[in-house]
Amino acid sequence: MTALMVALGAAIGAPLRYLVDRYVQARHDSAFPWGTHAANATACLLLGAAVQAALPGWAFAFAATGLLGALSTYSTFGYETFALLRTGARFLAFANAAASIAAGLGAASIGAALGRALTG
Repeated sequence: MTALMVALGAAIGAPLRYLVDRYVQARHDSAFPWGTHAANATACLLLGAAVQAALPGWAFAFAATGLLGALSTYSTFGYETFALLRTGARFLAFANAAASIAAGLGAASIGAALGRALTG
């Protein structure tokens, strides 16, 4: 049952990540990977809230592990950071690493605070 919930969540989260990335990337002319950054920060925000929401096991497997796990893409973040380094864009690579880590931790903290506030 748990594996099925994770798979169902991932089946929604992965295409959602692609759509978020394409939507954001199409709206600026920059080498900075804003689409991946937005997907990861959003997933961290929602994961922080999900952890505090005390969801039943099946719902946590679906939402947190499956959907939000597939929505976030830290492997793509790593790939894009090294791609920036390979092209000589060292500042953008450093900014991508620093901003992604800071945004992920900050978003997770905000999400956890929101989750605590909503669930009491």
